[in-house]
Amino acid sequence: MINKYQKLFKGEQDDSQFWPSFTDLLTSILLCFVLIFISMMVIKSLQIEEMKKTLDQIMGVRAQLVSDLNEEFNDSPLGIEVDEQTGAIIFDTEILFEYDEAVLKEDSFHFLDEFVPKYLDVLLGSGYEDYIAEIIIEGHTDRENSYLYNLELSQERAFSVADYILGDQFPYKNIQDHLQDKLTVNGKSFTDSRRDENGDYSAEASRRVEFKFRLKDEEILDKTRDILNGDG
Repeated sequence: MINKYQKLFKGEQDDSQFWPSFTDLLTSILLCFVLIFISMMVIKSLQIEEMKKTLDQIMGVRAQLVSDLNEEFNDSPLGIEVDEQTGAIIFDTEILFEYDEAVLKEDSFHFLDEFVPKYLDVLLGSGYEDYIAEIIIEGHTDRENSYLYNLELSQERAFSVADYILGDQFPYKNIQDHLQDKLTVNGKSFTDSRRDENGDYSAEASRRVEFKFRLKDEEILDKTRDILNGDG
């Protein structure tokens, strides 16, 4: 009997030694997870702060660029419009093309010779060039004819402008060296039509060509929004 109870008592002692050790192990694992979580939160907080700084910097560059473009072209005799939000330069296609055509008019060469150097002086000057990822020539049409027809027309018009600016007839060869690494062309068909002052669809205003820019770090803006929204 004594031996039996002694063995039972010894087993209880073994169990009592095992459970504290197991509890210590769980505590250590939990502590590791807590430390990892805190580290991740600190890293994420630093990332958010860094991205906020970058966001402020990018927004400041865009705002200043839009302001400079407005100052340059608001009273220009060229008859162009500056988008107050994006800085896009907008002019209707009658300046460059005959109706339903994609071949540049004779008068358009003088227009582009005057406009492009002024535009690039603003866009690639005053330290902005390091921020510019892309300069985009974008063609737009009205709703006449099919989407595909207008897609081709808008693309051909944008390409015609780029072809002249980068071609042998363009007089400012030094500009071409800076431009060819950044320039792209897009055709938008009638997907981004415009309205008149009464809010009604305007075919005339929809027929246009735009010069736009994209900043190098705009991808960071999307990432910043994801992190701030808890998606990162």
